[in-house]
Amino acid sequence: MRYLTLAEPYDWAAEPVKGSRFQALLRPVTDEVAAIALVRGIERDHPAVDHCCWAWRLRNGGTRTWDAGEPRGSAGRPILQQLEGHAVFDVLAVVLRDFGGTKLGVGGLMRAYGGTAGMALDRAGLVEVAETVEVEIAHPYGDTGPVDAVLAASAAVQVSVEWGEGVCRVVRVEQGQVEALVTAMRDRTAGRVVPTLRSR
Repeated sequence: MRYLTLAEPYDWAAEPVKGSRFQALLRPVTDEVAAIALVRGIERDHPAVDHCCWAWRLRNGGTRTWDAGEPRGSAGRPILQQLEGHAVFDVLAVVLRDFGGTKLGVGGLMRAYGGTAGMALDRAGLVEVAETVEVEIAHPYGDTGPVDAVLAASAAVQVSVEWGEGVCRVVRVEQGQVEALVTAMRDRTAGRVVPTLRSR
C-alpha cells in the first residue's frame, strides 16, 4: 500500500481576513504522542496568538480535531476535511489565528481555517511512500553469505542485528515485497532460513 504524506514541515500565511491573520503549520507525525508534543511545542512558540486550532490524520485511521475556543466545529473539523480532501496521512495541520477585531461568524471561520489549511497543503511538498513492515531473519553463521546476498538484491533496510549462538536480523521492507523476500531467502538457503513478520 502506498500513501501520500508531507515531504517536510511547511508553514504558510494567508492573506488577512477582516483583520484576522491566519497561518498554517504542517508537520509530519506518526502517532498521537508525537502529534500532541508538536502541538504543545507550537503553542509554546506562539504564545501571543489568540487561537491555535488543529487536526491530524494518521495512517492507522486515527484523527483528532481541536477548536481552541472557536465555535464548535468551526476550525478543527474544516482543517481535518482538508487533510482528507488532499488524501494525506501522518500529517498534523495547525492553523494559528490572530484576531483582527471583527467577528467572522461560523461560516466565515470555517472558510478561513479550512481555506488556510487547504492552501498550505496545495503548496507543501507531498511524497508518495510505501507502507513498510519489519521482518525478522534468524539464521546460523554458515548462512550469512546467502542471507547477505538476498538482502543486497532486495530493497530491505537493515534495522538491527544481534550476534549470538546464531544471527538475528531485523529488516524493514515494503509490505508488498515480503513474500518475494521470504521466497528468495528460502530458495537461497535450501529452506533453512525463513523470515517472519515481527508483531507490532
